[in-house]
Amino acid sequence: MADPTKHFNVNNLRSLFQTRRTKIFAYGFMVSFVACTVFLAFSPSTNSSSPWFTNIFSADSGSYYRSHFSSLFSHLFPNSTQPTSHSAVNSTRSHAPDAGFEGLAGNRTAETKVGSNRTVTGTLSSSKRMEGEKERKKRREGLIKGLMGCDVFDGRWVRVEDDSYPLYPPGSCPHIDEPFNCYRNGRPDSEYEKLRWQPHGCQIPRLDGKEMLELIRGKRLVFVGDSLNRNMWESLVCILRNSVEDKSKVFEASGRQEFRTEGSYSFVFKDYNCSVEFFRSPFLVQEWEMPENGSKHETLRLDLVERSSSRYKNADIIIFNTGHWWTHEKTSKGKDYYQEGSHIYGELNVVEAFRKALTTWARWVDANINHEKTLVFFRGYSSSHFRGGRWNSGGQCDSETQPIKNETYLAKYPPKMRVLENVLHGMKTSIIYLNITRMTDYRKDAHPSIYRKQNLTGEERRSPMRYQDCSHWCLPGVPDTWNELVYAELLIRLNQNKHQPQQPPQQAQQHQQQPQNQQQPKQQPQQDQQQKQQMQPGQQDQQQKQP
Repeated sequence: MADPTKHFNVNNLRSLFQTRRTKIFAYGFMVSFVACTVFLAFSPSTNSSSPWFTNIFSADSGSYYRSHFSSLFSHLFPNSTQPTSHSAVNSTRSHAPDAGFEGLAGNRTAETKVGSNRTVTGTLSSSKRMEGEKERKKRREGLIKGLMGCDVFDGRWVRVEDDSYPLYPPGSCPHIDEPFNCYRNGRPDSEYEKLRWQPHGCQIPRLDGKEMLELIRGKRLVFVGDSLNRNMWESLVCILRNSVEDKSKVFEASGRQEFRTEGSYSFVFKDYNCSVEFFRSPFLVQEWEMPENGSKHETLRLDLVERSSSRYKNADIIIFNTGHWWTHEKTSKGKDYYQEGSHIYGELNVVEAFRKALTTWARWVDANINHEKTLVFFRGYSSSHFRGGRWNSGGQCDSETQPIKNETYLAKYPPKMRVLENVLHGMKTSIIYLNITRMTDYRKDAHPSIYRKQNLTGEERRSPMRYQDCSHWCLPGVPDTWNELVYAELLIRLNQNKHQPQQPPQQAQQHQQQPQNQQQPKQQPQQDQQQKQQMQPGQQDQQQKQP
């Protein structure tokens, strides 16, 4: 007979062995389970993230947790059946649109992974964009508020250390005329491209080309004036073109490639249904010819606005200028040149002639421009920097590579600009005066000088001082800043319109019934009043007779 005590000991040992083996197996299984779970949760997949881990941050209901836990469970236990979890996966997918998922119906797990990853990426990127947009708008609103009541023309030029300036890469714009394209013409220095105008009491927002195009979507923006306004026009065309992805949708309406010989040009921005145009009118009044002894005598009709005015009077934004042609010999002497009606003045002071011409222009604007539709700018005189002579007598500026830093070296404010300011004060129409005379006077470094042509002739090489241009500006360059001032004003107007309460119909009707021949200028917005105070400090308004 077997010893019961011995039998008992054997069974105990077997039981003990089985218990230890079970524990080891259990511990090993648990470690493996945890390791697999961590691996599947955090290891990168073809979609750059684990479906379970991803949707912890993107799911908005418990079904997401259940569905992806089901997927994880099926990876670990392929033979197990999970009907509840399977239905949860299908219910999650059933809310997704069918578009974009054609041909993928057999791969539910893959669909869920792709969809979840897209959801997270899209949500995070969208959230960042929204936050960035809010922050940008907040900064922009702060800049706009700062501009209200700020004299933007009182400031200094500061160097920009980052790549935010110039507003378009040098040599990148094919629409710059050769005389303005200093980079293509071999100018070796580029410091003049990296300066930004900084007012003392505020900051001008950097011109955002896309936002500017949105501001003028469906509109006509027209420059009218001399070659300095053409300088500014080409600048704006290049700034806006640089922000357009498909450059083929920016073109001159008549297909022209040069912009000096014709009287008008129009660049079309097709995607925005807008145009940026230029009309040549160096005096804003008509150049005339009178028959004299079988020949023709050239005169300037101070009493007639220039001929093309009917073509742009209905534009949405018009930027006028005149100035440099009034400094030429014929206009400066004023002998047998100025005409009113059939009368030709034997001699007339150029400042008085300038006043008469601007008065004619002002009356035309008041009588023909719809101030409810059209925003009118007038850009002031742009300073020249000829040294050692005039534009046609050896004046030069090619050695200038730095702006003027001490304001005591600035030129005296031109008397013609005082005349302009008086005329603007007497108008019924609200005119935005871009008083850029002083700010441009600092920039003796930014003219084309000898870099106005790419292929100089032999005579030009032998005597380069004879052919310098110290009136116009290199592009990119100073005119870009003029356009930033226009951009800032458009932003101010947009901000004012957003916060301006709608006028009751009865008040609007009463306003329309006011006498047309009222001499007092119309009530101006706060910004216009401040600009007019800047135009003519310490002088009384000079009222102009209405037609």
